[in-house]
Amino acid sequence: MSKYRGLAALIATSLLWATSFPAIKIVVSIVHEYTYTWLRSLLAMLGLTPYIILYIVRKRGLSGRVVKGGLLAGIAYALGLWLQGWGTRYTTASNSAFITGLNMVFVHIYTGVVLRRYSLRLALSLLLALVGLYYLTMPSTGFNIGDLLVLLGAFTWAAQVIIVDRFSQENPLVFTFFEMAPALAFIIPDMLFNEAPSIQVDVFLAILYLAIICSDTAFALQVYGQKYIIPATAAIIYLLEPVAATFFAYIVLRETMNTLQAIGAVIILASMFTAALDKTVAKTHNKDTL
Repeated sequence: MSKYRGLAALIATSLLWATSFPAIKIVVSIVHEYTYTWLRSLLAMLGLTPYIILYIVRKRGLSGRVVKGGLLAGIAYALGLWLQGWGTRYTTASNSAFITGLNMVFVHIYTGVVLRRYSLRLALSLLLALVGLYYLTMPSTGFNIGDLLVLLGAFTWAAQVIIVDRFSQENPLVFTFFEMAPALAFIIPDMLFNEAPSIQVDVFLAILYLAIICSDTAFALQVYGQKYIIPATAAIIYLLEPVAATFFAYIVLRETMNTLQAIGAVIILASMFTAALDKTVAKTHNKDTL
């Protein structure tokens, strides 16, 4: 049963992350991306603060391991955001989306070489995922400095998945609290290069939704799910995010999906199903600590 709980948690994570794209597009059209990043992280931490205080009182402190793991994952997450945003300025959105999705290749290499848990079925799921991602994003040919920056960002996204795997035995909510902390550093360039933001109520509510639902809830579910599922399978499941994001973009922003993109989405779903059926998908040594 732990395998299915883990898969369900990771699917929920991907769906929640997918709902963030329409909200982010609306928010960053009004406020600077630096402001959005640190304010979202600050609100996420404030949302978890009551739980953290209660946890510290009940457990009489925090373990250094959960703090270390959360901060390391948060650094990888913040660097990924920065590199992806910087690189996308010099390349196309489709190239950025495709290259970002290549983080799963790095995770599969880690799973096979370091964890020594790999199979032909996982390799097939990776191949299907790459084909589906290509059709879904339809990247243009060529390679420039923007693509290189996004590729470095993809490496840090992979590092985040791997770090979560290494620390997935820790309390998910405590881990997530510290994972949000490094992104607060974006307040420094925001204060240096931008005027004090004037944020409307509807924009603030959108950022609050992103903080509580797409950060606190989704990242805690990621930690919980990866406690039971190996990182290679988790990386494939996270590709549900761009598929679902396209659907939510249609509902909220009326953006459309062409035939090739629809084919790509179906292939990605097939890759997820293939990965989920693999015998190596589940970890065998975990206890439920929630």
